[in-house]
Amino acid sequence: MKLATWNVNSLNVRLPQVLAWLDEQQPDVLALQETKLEDHRFPVAELEARGYAAAYTGQKTYNGVALLSRQPLRDVQVDVPGLEDEQRRVVAATVGSVRVVCLYVPNGQTVDSPKYQYKLEWLGAVRDWLAGELGRHSRLAVMGDFNVAPEDRDVHSPSRWAGQVLVSAPERAAFSALLDVGLQDAFRLFPQPERVFSWWNYGRLAFARNWGLRIDHILVSPTLAAACQSCTVDPGPRAHERPSDHAPVLATFSE
Repeated sequence: MKLATWNVNSLNVRLPQVLAWLDEQQPDVLALQETKLEDHRFPVAELEARGYAAAYTGQKTYNGVALLSRQPLRDVQVDVPGLEDEQRRVVAATVGSVRVVCLYVPNGQTVDSPKYQYKLEWLGAVRDWLAGELGRHSRLAVMGDFNVAPEDRDVHSPSRWAGQVLVSAPERAAFSALLDVGLQDAFRLFPQPERVFSWWNYGRLAFARNWGLRIDHILVSPTLAAACQSCTVDPGPRAHERPSDHAPVLATFSE
């Protein structure tokens, strides 16, 4: 089984790239973030033509998440139970024997912004919900743009980024709290090359210089961790003309 996640930064703009990538990589499930599409505009027919069913929740201009699957999507859920939030950031479904959650974590803007406090509170609510999900589903995968670089090795220049949003200590603690419920970072299950990132700013030749952050993650339950065979970042789509600023992350499993 192959699971993948990709913040596409507008599915309307990036749909041809997504379709080409699906043809190339053939993931069983692809989690998308920042689709930026109202539900009535979601490209259901184009994806069905590629053999993918979709569960999605979106809004105009901002946010939006989706799950694309080669198998039927069952028990679809949007939003975090008990969390009042108008932003479309969560969709979950069961695919085969695996419960898959797609998250688009708030950016936070700056550490002194109300949006930063919203981010931390949002992550706290998600942690509590995922603890329950893990109790109900032994095969759980949580994928998406977490907008947190967990460690300094996930940052191209830790000194330059120190204390800023995406790398601040409270954000990293909130990310660690997700792992504390029993999830594992699939990427760190394996030896990895240095300076592997999943996001690069559009400016200052950041991608060419590899000035990036690893903020897109696949977190898995212990049962899935035991079956995980690899987890990698595919930087290829970031080199396209008019790319997303994120690259896809993929994990493969023996079952």
